[in-house]
Amino acid sequence: MENFKVKDLTLAEKGKLQIEWASQHMPVLKKITQRFEKEKPLENVTIGACLHVTKETAVLVEAFLAAGAEVALCGSNPLSTQDEVAAALVEKGTHVYAWRGENTEEYYWCINRVIDHKPDITLDDGADLVGTLHSKRTDWLPHVKGGTEETTTGVLRLKAMEKAGTLRYAIIAVNNAYTKYLFDNRYGTGQSTIDGIIRATNILLAGKKLVVCGYGWCGRGIARRAKGMGANVIVTEVNPLRALEAVMDGFTVLPMEKAAETGDIFVTATGDTSVIRREHMEKMKNGAILANSGHFNVEISLKDLESLAVSKRVIRKNLEEYKLKNGKNLYLIGEGRLVNLVAAEGHPSEVMDMSFANQALCAEHIAKHEKMQPKVYDVPPEIDNTVARLKLEAMGIQIDQLTEEQRKYLETWESGTV
Repeated sequence: MENFKVKDLTLAEKGKLQIEWASQHMPVLKKITQRFEKEKPLENVTIGACLHVTKETAVLVEAFLAAGAEVALCGSNPLSTQDEVAAALVEKGTHVYAWRGENTEEYYWCINRVIDHKPDITLDDGADLVGTLHSKRTDWLPHVKGGTEETTTGVLRLKAMEKAGTLRYAIIAVNNAYTKYLFDNRYGTGQSTIDGIIRATNILLAGKKLVVCGYGWCGRGIARRAKGMGANVIVTEVNPLRALEAVMDGFTVLPMEKAAETGDIFVTATGDTSVIRREHMEKMKNGAILANSGHFNVEISLKDLESLAVSKRVIRKNLEEYKLKNGKNLYLIGEGRLVNLVAAEGHPSEVMDMSFANQALCAEHIAKHEKMQPKVYDVPPEIDNTVARLKLEAMGIQIDQLTEEQRKYLETWESGTV
């Protein structure tokens, strides 16, 4: 069997251009790659990655290849793979098992093929690779030195494994780095979600009532970008602190059953299941649009939507019309999967520069250190600070440094009112 499976290798030249474009907007990762090229910190290391196969991911893979690693890659979502990028990565020497439109069986086949390469370090986006290793492929678990996780949803799953005592190797929660969630989750998700909705529908956001389900960092970003486009934003939440923050940020906060009656567009970003379900769908306006920006396609209950529908049809690319028994039409973007990757291109390269710089440096950290205890770790502060510093340098921005007097003042307690 060939050590790759992609849709069409003839797309490689187109993919190389996309990767080149992304690389030009990822200066932090480029600087790390230049160091990796000289030092080879991942020589004789096999990296198994389950990530969205995008042009930005390809720049990360290039960093690992420069560091001397062997890389096996599969997609972390059946509809997020950019086939031209997958083809280009095969030509660059990566074992890629990914194509857009995989069914569930094919999706897990690809994950298993990555595991067949016997990874020393795993990179995950949603924890499906880690989950498969812990359930179906336990034979290789003792050999994995450590891994990283990119998403809020994945970290939640891994924390649950740690709490249950079933996590067998250390995971660094890249998602929890300041230089990840403050920028990737907020600005990246905010912009790319709106981009996906507009590409799929070409509707005007100004004047629409847009309901954001969840006010975490992703929800914050979506709400603020939608407000900037002129939408009247409504937030739904289960967390009282986040709900209060949304109110103080100027948004209307409603329970979902009330928001369902008034919204024109609904976007889920919670990491939980069945956020929009039958009782909400039945109350929605004719023509309401449903989109999901959470990792898995469970936030909008597709089972409920299918059971309420008498017919459905594809009305535009990535947009399905569901005709309900009550005579109303609801519109679902991208099969309820990640709207920003299904209907658009995912996050802008500039924010993925920081997220993937964290991935690269955390993989190096795992490779250089003794095997850590099996639990979920935060990104080491020195890595977070290094990424921020390199990003500022790339942007040509200088900041102040503490004087010795200031440093001493912050590190001691004796000084008081004088």
